Amino acid sequence: MSARTIMHIDLDAFFVAVEQVLHPELRGKPVAVGGRADQRGVVATASYEARKFGLHSAMPLSTARRLCPQAIFIPGNFTEYRAASRKFMAILADFSPFLQPMGLDEAYLDVTGFESLHGSARDMALRIKRRVKDDIGIVASVGIAPCKVVAKIASDESKHDGLIEVRRGEEAGFLAPLDIGKLPGAGKRTEDALRRAGIETMGDLARMPVESVLSRFGAFGGVLHGYANGIDDREVLPPGEAKSISRETTFQEDTRDKTFLAAILRRQTERVGADLRRMEKQAKCVGIKVRFSDFTTISRHRTLAQNTDTDAAIFEVGFDLLKRAVAADRRAVRLLGIEVSSLSEPSTQLSLLDGDQRRLHNLDQAIDRIRLKYGFDAIETGRTIRLKKRA
Repeated sequence: MSARTIMHIDLDAFFVAVEQVLHPELRGKPVAVGGRADQRGVVATASYEARKFGLHSAMPLSTARRLCPQAIFIPGNFTEYRAASRKFMAILADFSPFLQPMGLDEAYLDVTGFESLHGSARDMALRIKRRVKDDIGIVASVGIAPCKVVAKIASDESKHDGLIEVRRGEEAGFLAPLDIGKLPGAGKRTEDALRRAGIETMGDLARMPVESVLSRFGAFGGVLHGYANGIDDREVLPPGEAKSISRETTFQEDTRDKTFLAAILRRQTERVGADLRRMEKQAKCVGIKVRFSDFTTISRHRTLAQNTDTDAAIFEVGFDLLKRAVAADRRAVRLLGIEVSSLSEPSTQLSLLDGDQRRLHNLDQAIDRIRLKYGFDAIETGRTIRLKKRA
């Protein structure tokens, strides 16, 4: 994968910050947004002054009142918060079109290739922070990294009103000393399970053999292991522009069994094809994703001569891409996925399709109806039936 520059921009104590812009007398005081102190409910956001007393998001208002009776409790004004959020996103869109909002107060920005217009990624981030401060009156923390998960952690670590840049090759060293509870995706139960296994830092997890992580924590443990190593190939997806459908599988054990890989790819294709037909869409592009045992990830795509929604056409292209990708590679495969993209409304009437395409389309629709009624596993193709032996 080519080098990327990803930013995660987070508005600090957003709801409180907006209230302090609207009501300057609140600045420098312990403030909690979420409801009146005598109400049932939870804190949505606490000012940094209130956090010194232990207040935090999702804390019951009654607890917050007990910890900090002098705090100012505000019900909140979501009309104003949404207006400030729209200004924030508009500022980010001025720097790159590749913007993925993650709620009202944070977003990922893929600035690959755009950072040079501003001197450097750091200079670009400083300009963003200055624009947010000047135009909205609140401060932002920014993380810069080659991937989303490291950028997110960097922005969290840079609070309040900070900026941390993690360069390519520095990811593992930056993450290693950080507490495992700061790893995105590791909820409370997962965190507890990791600590019971003696994992206290991201470095502890990163150093574990991946086979051990998979056996203890399953496929999602493998994802967290990758994150702890600074490996994350998720793209920044603008809202409403993710015109693709995909399926991917992380294997319990890395494999070189090409027959098994083909069977998995066929099953994934059938899932993707069923989604396409349910959405009444056709695809113009087919791609595959392969992650090897050393976590190296490759992707291959091919544009089709004609839009399609048939399993056979999608699999034919995907299988050819897979064969070419692994033909001369001796590494075992740990993840395989297929994707269709460039989706559109059907551009060809069924009656104008050639005979084979028409028959395949009709066959797929008949299988869809049976699976809808009796379950997806009610029908197996010759290539996928062998998966039952390795379920």
